[in-house]
Amino acid sequence: MGKVTVAFVIICCSFLYTASTYAQSELTTENKKAIKYFGEANNLLRQRQFNAALIELSKAVEKDPQFIEAYLKMAGIFRTLANFQNAADYFQKSVDARPNHKLNRGAYLYLGDHYFYEGQYLQSKTMIENFLGYSQLKPANEKRARFILRNVEFALLYIERPIDFKPQPLPAPLNRFRLQYFPVLTVDNNTIIYTRRLGTDPRHDEDIYTSQRNANGIWSEPVSISNNINSRMNEGTCTISADGKTLIFTSCQDTNTIGSCDLYISKKSGTEWSPPENIGRPVNSKSWESQPSLSADGRTLYFVSNRSGGKGKRDIYYTQLDDNEVWQTPINLGDTINTPEDDISPFIHVNGQSLYFASEGHLGFGGLDLYLSENSANSWSIPLNLGYPLNDNHDQASLFIAADGSKGYYSNEKSDLLQGLIDSKIMEFDVPETARVRRRSNFLTGRVFDSETNEYLGATIELFDLENGKKVSVVSSDPIDGTYSVVLTEGGNYGVYASSHGYLYKNQNYNYIEKSTFEPEILDIYLDPLKSGSVSVMNNIFFDYDSYELKEKSVTELEEVIGLLIDNPALRVEIGGHTDNVGSKDYNLTLSLNRARAVSEYLFSQLIESSRVTIKGYGAEKPIVPNDSEENRSKNRRIEFKIL
Repeated sequence: MGKVTVAFVIICCSFLYTASTYAQSELTTENKKAIKYFGEANNLLRQRQFNAALIELSKAVEKDPQFIEAYLKMAGIFRTLANFQNAADYFQKSVDARPNHKLNRGAYLYLGDHYFYEGQYLQSKTMIENFLGYSQLKPANEKRARFILRNVEFALLYIERPIDFKPQPLPAPLNRFRLQYFPVLTVDNNTIIYTRRLGTDPRHDEDIYTSQRNANGIWSEPVSISNNINSRMNEGTCTISADGKTLIFTSCQDTNTIGSCDLYISKKSGTEWSPPENIGRPVNSKSWESQPSLSADGRTLYFVSNRSGGKGKRDIYYTQLDDNEVWQTPINLGDTINTPEDDISPFIHVNGQSLYFASEGHLGFGGLDLYLSENSANSWSIPLNLGYPLNDNHDQASLFIAADGSKGYYSNEKSDLLQGLIDSKIMEFDVPETARVRRRSNFLTGRVFDSETNEYLGATIELFDLENGKKVSVVSSDPIDGTYSVVLTEGGNYGVYASSHGYLYKNQNYNYIEKSTFEPEILDIYLDPLKSGSVSVMNNIFFDYDSYELKEKSVTELEEVIGLLIDNPALRVEIGGHTDNVGSKDYNLTLSLNRARAVSEYLFSQLIESSRVTIKGYGAEKPIVPNDSEENRSKNRRIEFKIL
């Protein structure tokens, strides 16, 4: 059975202890032997001898099968013993014996809840409607009943509209453990990281494991992610940045924990993970923090907490790194996402806009269902239930969606009501169209080098949306192996800038506004040392055809130049304009000079001294590729930034 509300606990306890105060004339039986057994059961309950009390109550209903106080008391005992199915059976016997009796009001509510979480929606609907037929209902109980009824009606409607959902377990050597869950992948889908637990007992060790997929699609033998991370304590429920360099995970037993469970962070350099550090306040608190999910660049963190001031039991929050690399005060995602019930397991897609999460407070099929909400203009859309049978009356509590939105990964848990969790496997499935992200993502990857020595460089890679000038993400290349990955999401026109202290920045343009193919973009970046003669093509400077008026989307590149000049006050540069070979020589020289002048005038407007900048119009004199196609001619139409 799923969750049982506090109201039901109160109801059940009342069956155990208050019924004994009824006078004999108030009972629903006149059978003296039944009354005798009922009284003996009450005496045994005062001594908490539950099994003995059940025997006496069984004798009572054997003497009078319509003795509903005895049924209700038996149901209450089984509820206290966490035997939910037997509790429901005896509540059902009570309402069957006397369907309209006032004492059965609470039984109807319990059964409505029970059948809902068991996926027996028609039975649940009947029970709730019977409960709502009573007068003078407690407001909290009536609210709960109407919530269940809305969910039941939702479930009955959507199980008739199933989505295409055919999950398959990931192949060997994955799924080799008894329990593996909360899978996450890097943006290239070639590294999977998940939590492994050695057995079904909560005291069994949890560690973080990883596996690599080769070019043939074969997964490697799962191994511990790092001795620096896994310990004798429990480590699990992790998230990783798109480039696989930042890991945040949950630990509940570390000596450095602030609350019951805290979030920890580790960074990867080369092949080594750093010893994890507690993220600290204000992200961690004296309460419970867990289930982290990082944005693609690792600078926005979503997580779950039961801290005070939330919307319900457990809520989803987010926090961001500021320019000083400090996590800011977490912000609750608000009423659109969080409900009075549990809202957990956030997964933010690499596009930074699509949030998948689990909740028992939105319309669903029972227990925890999975939902999708899209962010637009800093506002979350009404969560969309991902549908049946991806969701059903059991708990669905983790989900990962690949960058292009086509594949999904989750852990499928098989459980037994009495024995608890038996096993769980990591599953893969084709994401149904209705559950896919609104904007798919791709990635740009490669290495950063020193152009003269070919040594790997640690560099900052910034991604800007050129249409609005906003910085989308910031990542760093690995100083050990030079690797980097940047996520590109459809719908944007992006400027990518790579910079490192002592080097001239390089840039590239990727227009994903009308992107239709999503093969990875590969770009190795060679940065030139800041010295005379170093040249960078300004790929994100834009003019209309036959015009030398700068377009607004050129601002990000211009700001990169300004930043470089401010950081290096002795630097003198040339802005050179170049055209293709279409048109007369004089015309092209004039156009190229005017375009170079437009760039320099912007720099001067931002207080860059005119003595530090010279301009030159080269026309079509220095093509970088032959002018034999429109694609090549577009490459020759450019502005260059050269150090003097």
